[in-house]
Amino acid sequence: MSKKKETVDIITMGCSKNLVDSETLIGLFEANGYHCTHDSDNPKGDIVVINTCGFIQDAKQESINTILEFAQAKDEGRIRKLFVMGCLSERYMKELGEEIPQVDKYYGKFNFRQLISDLKGEETIVCDANRRITTPRHYAYIKISEGCDRHCAYCAIPIITGRHVSRTQDEILEEVRQLVKEGTTEFQIIAQELTYYGVDIDGKRQIAQLIDRMAHIEGVKWIRLHYAYPTQFPMELLDVIRENDNVCKYLDIALQHVSDKMLKRMHRNVTKEETYQLVNTIRDRVPGIHLRTTLMVGFPGESEEDFNELVDFARWARFERMGAFAYSEEEGTYSADHYDDDVDEETKQRRLDKLMRIQQSISGEIEGAKVGTELTVVIDRIEGEYYIGRSEFSSPEVDPEVLIRIDDHPLTIGEYYTVHVDDSDDFDLYATVIQQQ
Repeated sequence: MSKKKETVDIITMGCSKNLVDSETLIGLFEANGYHCTHDSDNPKGDIVVINTCGFIQDAKQESINTILEFAQAKDEGRIRKLFVMGCLSERYMKELGEEIPQVDKYYGKFNFRQLISDLKGEETIVCDANRRITTPRHYAYIKISEGCDRHCAYCAIPIITGRHVSRTQDEILEEVRQLVKEGTTEFQIIAQELTYYGVDIDGKRQIAQLIDRMAHIEGVKWIRLHYAYPTQFPMELLDVIRENDNVCKYLDIALQHVSDKMLKRMHRNVTKEETYQLVNTIRDRVPGIHLRTTLMVGFPGESEEDFNELVDFARWARFERMGAFAYSEEEGTYSADHYDDDVDEETKQRRLDKLMRIQQSISGEIEGAKVGTELTVVIDRIEGEYYIGRSEFSSPEVDPEVLIRIDDHPLTIGEYYTVHVDDSDDFDLYATVIQQQ
């Protein structure tokens, strides 16, 4: 087999949970003698695997367009094999197979490991192949569970991934230890619902215990928590964040809305009063914490009054990081089956634009207040005339960054430095190095 035929190009669409699956697959491919590239700008392999996203319409369309692009490449003889896996094919495997037959085989969200056996026509090497990290070596995503037991009215994720299934603490901690040995120091902890972790194992929320144990692993510099849920939030987790210096003062908790009418229609199982109270409690128990949230506009039945409640909430909460999106009807969900999508697209966009303008102003003020302070940052990359770093308050790719001119000091990617913040704009900081950590 030529070198080209031993190369597999893996393309990942969607979220960091998908990225972990792709990295797992790369590890298996490489343990079986293949060479892999990931998200290459110019794929040159003979075999292509597309890991799809099926969350919202835009993401689904992007995945479909990518499949079609490589299906054409196969028709033209530029690739030999094409495989598709992930959320989109989990949900629409039959339809995709009928519409795009050039794909050699479709896999779902959970059976993708079979791909290598099918490709080779024989059993794969039986091994506990390590993931091959595709992020910069110093940070990695750790997926602690699959699925979701929540049934928010708008969300198709439980339809795709099924019920919540937690990995064991020992398995997760061993993965972290192995990654530390390989040079990883920063860990992004991810799940569809982080705060439900462990309930399916023994009926108890184990997330606080897991993170506390992780924080005591030598070599772990930063732990950052993503995708908490407000209902029955485990308050003991706040103590773990506050008391462990290497657990970042950062929490990603998607709140979606604050109007009682909208929360009820969304099946969020939380009230406006409880939401305000939770934000207050988090800030009181973890001083200086940076909260990231996601808000939704244009859900069926959202009136101007409901939207104004959301605006007032955003202004009051002053989230350090906030994203927002307009409701998109997803077939099979409760809202698609029971509600009319009665907020027109123009209104959705107007509301979205207003919410993001407010957030831009809030973010500018929050980042501006850091001017003159000192921060610890990790260096992710070089871009133009700057080293690009992040503080504990920023997750990779989605949050504000810290820019340091490359002519200040020679810095090392993946190392931690104390910097002085000199200036800011709406989202990013500009700094100079004081010392290496």
